[in-house]
Amino acid sequence: MFWRRRKDDEAATDTDATDPDAPDFDLAAPEIDLDAPEPDPSDFELEPAPATETSVEPSEPETVSDPEHLADLVAAVEALPEPVAAPAAPAEPEASLRPAEPEGDFDAGLARTRGGFMSRLRGFLGSGGPDEASWDDVEETLIGGDVGASLAMEVVERARRRHDPGGAEAAVRAELAALLVARDSDWSPRPSVAGGPAVILVVGVNGTGKTTTIGKLAARYAGEGRSVLLAAADTFRAAAIDQLRIWAERADVPVVAHAPHADPGAVVYDALDAAVARGADLVIADTAGRLHTKSNLMDELAKIRRIIDKRLPGAEPETLFVLDATTGQNGLAQAKAFHASVGLTGIVLTKLDSTAKGGIVFAIEHDLGVPVRFVGVGEKVGDLLPFDPDAFVAALFG
Repeated sequence: MFWRRRKDDEAATDTDATDPDAPDFDLAAPEIDLDAPEPDPSDFELEPAPATETSVEPSEPETVSDPEHLADLVAAVEALPEPVAAPAAPAEPEASLRPAEPEGDFDAGLARTRGGFMSRLRGFLGSGGPDEASWDDVEETLIGGDVGASLAMEVVERARRRHDPGGAEAAVRAELAALLVARDSDWSPRPSVAGGPAVILVVGVNGTGKTTTIGKLAARYAGEGRSVLLAAADTFRAAAIDQLRIWAERADVPVVAHAPHADPGAVVYDALDAAVARGADLVIADTAGRLHTKSNLMDELAKIRRIIDKRLPGAEPETLFVLDATTGQNGLAQAKAFHASVGLTGIVLTKLDSTAKGGIVFAIEHDLGVPVRFVGVGEKVGDLLPFDPDAFVAALFG
């Protein structure tokens, strides 16, 4: 917009300009009064700036002048299929139902045993009949492989009398396989009381991988869709409760714990209460690691068994003994003491991939009559594998 003087001011200016007595120009520069007030904007008229307006004439709506064409168009629209809603995105699986981690390689886990005493054993057995085998060397090799002295003598004696048509190796293989306990191929911990959970009591000596085994079992069963609850009843070992909590977070399962040095029996009792209230179908209880020579600690395990019977009358908990495969015959002595105290129902053999003496499996099952339920062939969660007797023997001689 522009500022323009009022018409009366313009007229006065024009009159002065046409005065005949006025000179054509003023030689003196006009004086500027610095104290004069600022001009008042009201002395000027506001004139809007010229604007260019563009007018758009409204277009006439298109019409269909042909009635037949209109009818065809309507018919075509009506013939269009109904819109189909987009398929809903698949729901994210719940954390508790996520698939279990891939299992480890059983055959690869036995590589050291197969390349250790089993390689020497097969060398002494030879490829011919029983008369061609070096039976004294076979016996010594079995003893060195943690089969045990007396059991090794029995295996050699029966194999020599067997006269297997497959030769000496086939005879020894058949005798070793016969040492393993018969078992249910689809074994799984199941509730024995209506409305109550299945219970696994995990026992063993410190340093065998007991708490780690519990974490791997929890991850396995949670991955199968079971509702698992852990009981931190190892209240004696420093950091045992914290270690179990870490495994519980990894497996996404709850854990019941008390303060350090609390009564282990009270922890198990509260865990069973919580399992019944929450509808959990499996409770896995950690216990304090103890030497088999400590009678007071072994009595504590018997007390926990009585507490389970009191809270869930008629319950038949699985009692799994965790055994370090590298301890050999000393581990077998530990297992015998635990079996006499609490009655073992299964063995978890850890660190089998770290030993060249896998013969301890035959000694345990023969001497205790208790099946090996799981074997550890690595450090990953999926490396705790269900024990398959046929696959074990095949992997040793493979």
